[in-house]
Order: sequence, then structure tokens, then C-alpha cells
Amino acid sequence: MRRLVCVVMMLAAVPAWAATKMTVEQLQQKLADLQKAGKSDEDVATELKQVELTEEMTHTAEQKLAQLIPGEQSTEQLFILQGRSAFLPPPASSIPPAPAPDEATQKQILSKAMDYAMKVYAALPAFEATKSTARFQDDLTNSSSAPGLDVPGPNTFVRMSEAQTEQVTIDKGVEKPESKEKVSWGENGKISPQGPPPSLETVLGEASANGKAVWERWQMVGGKQVAVFSIQVDKKKSHYAVDYCCFPHTNTASGVATQGTFAPVPGEIQSVTAYRPFKKTVGYHGEVFIDPDSGATLRLILHADLKPSDYVHQEAVRIDYSPATVDGKEYVLPLAGFTLSEVVPNADSSAYSVRHLLLNDTYTRYMLQK
Repeated sequence: MRRLVCVVMMLAAVPAWAATKMTVEQLQQKLADLQKAGKSDEDVATELKQVELTEEMTHTAEQKLAQLIPGEQSTEQLFILQGRSAFLPPPASSIPPAPAPDEATQKQILSKAMDYAMKVYAALPAFEATKSTARFQDDLTNSSSAPGLDVPGPNTFVRMSEAQTEQVTIDKGVEKPESKEKVSWGENGKISPQGPPPSLETVLGEASANGKAVWERWQMVGGKQVAVFSIQVDKKKSHYAVDYCCFPHTNTASGVATQGTFAPVPGEIQSVTAYRPFKKTVGYHGEVFIDPDSGATLRLILHADLKPSDYVHQEAVRIDYSPATVDGKEYVLPLAGFTLSEVVPNADSSAYSVRHLLLNDTYTRYMLQK
């Protein structure tokens, strides 16, 4: 499972060129053909950069494909492909042949999940955990003078920007905000989300109240058959806050000093750039993966409903939960968190461009807070 977490960290942006779409099975055949032809590690890596999967590459599938990979460069690209597929529908092999439950059973599963979120998950004690965060981002791409114009930039891919490990507190299933001094986001050339997505209790409550939790399918997750429901929450009933820091806002004025040591010159046009967060409450849609026996949520995928004119074009969040034993007692706790986003780092600048970002959080070494 740890390997899966590392793999999903290696997420790349969609290439600037038109990628070749294929299933995992077709990718396996392609790699087998490349191996038979004796292609080098660099050649295979180049081929993989031009692939776009149409379905999720599971950990089991990745292990099989890894046997056809000749070296480090192609191995990295395989990991990238698996990460890029983390939000996609599952392959047919992950969908059990069991028929969909009747409407009454579906309601029972949702009710059990809501009950678990309110009475078990939201009542969890405070934990301390080791949180490892890996940040990946690409160069600015799709440069244009106006939003929405697709002007291909250089062939850039997400690559690792930084990694850090810290101790965090998770109280009632939610990570508490940091109390230490904040990073100067934006000014340091990086844009980051500030805060977690809505809690399980909030998501399930809003989806149930809106009547937009709809049966989707059965799916195998970690060897367990889970019930997958699609959810949708309108903005008016949502508590999903998209909060990114920070974007430049430039003001011009006569005789105003810029940041620095230069004194203003009378009549001269100067500019002052301030960095401000983008905050907006939005509607959202996604999927919730429920253990039909216990009601525990084992995976949550959310997509924020954003506008093309927003500085944040896209935010997709996936959280995987797993049983963990702490002080001899079993709890269902976050195992990994993935945030995929597309932002406009230059904000109101006339040089329009976008940047793709992946944050991967992993939680290990849980212990009860003393």
C-alpha cells in the first residue's frame, strides 16, 4: 500500500500535444511490443509520455506493467501514468459481477455511512501523525492573451518541486490548521491550497439532504467489495471552500514607490504588487466509496465546480482511508490525500498562463495525542 502512495505522487499534467488514449490492457500490449523490439529506457519513457489512460491503473496492474519496464526513466513515467489515472473510472476487472442492490438496500447503505460519519468518524479522539507532503508542479503552459485560448506551450511535465515531513494533529477526523508562521505563498513562486476539503459528515449530509447521492456501481478496493455512490451538491447548499494562496494583484499609480529601496519620482508611473488569496465557496460533485458492512467510507473523490474565469480552474481531491491499529484499537483513518489542480499563477496579468499542481499527503505513525 505504501508503494501505491508513492506511485500516485508521481502525477503529471496532461501533455501539450495530443496524447494517445488507451486502456491499461492496451498499454500492457504496447510495453510488451517495445520490450520485444529491444527499445531503450529513454525510448520507452518517451513513448509513455505520449500516453493518456482512459481508466485507473490499479496497484495490481502497475506491478504487472513494471515487469515490462527497462529502466529508471520509464519507471518514473509509469508511476506518472498511474498517478494521472487516480481520478479515472476503474477497469472492468475491478467491477464485481454482483447486481446492483435494490433501492431500499441502497438507502440502508447510505444511512449506515451517514451514521458512521456522525457517530464514529466525527467522534474520533485526537491523534498525532507523521504527515509527508510531496509537491509536484509543471512550468507555465498554454500561454495566451486571454483565458480559454488553447495555445500549446513547450512539452512540460509535472516534476517534483519539494517534499517535507511534519507532525500534525488530527482531531475528530480533521487535520487541525497549522499554528506556525505561514509560508509566503505566491511571493515564493508557488500557489497552494490552504485547508482540507469538507469533512465526511458534511459531504454525506449535504449529498443526502440534496437527494443527489445516486448508486453508481460495486467496486473492489483493497480486496473489499465497496458500494460507490455518485454525489452532487449545489453551491447554495455547499460548504466546500476553495482557498488558494496567493495570486499577484498589481496596482499602478503616479508617484508610488515599488517594493524596494527606490524613492518615488513625482509624476512617474509606478506599480505595486500585492499577493492575495483566492477564496470561494463552490458546488461540487464526486464519488463516495462505502463499506456496506460497517458503513465506513474507504475513499472519497471530490471535484470542485469552478468557472473558467476563476484563478483556480480545477481542483480534484481524493482521500483514501484505511483501518489502522493505534494502542491496540482499530480506527479507520486517512492514509493518503491527493490534490490535483490547475491555477492561473499570474492572476490579472495580461500574459495568461496556467500551471498544474499535485500535492500528495501521506499519513503514518498514528498515535493518540497525550
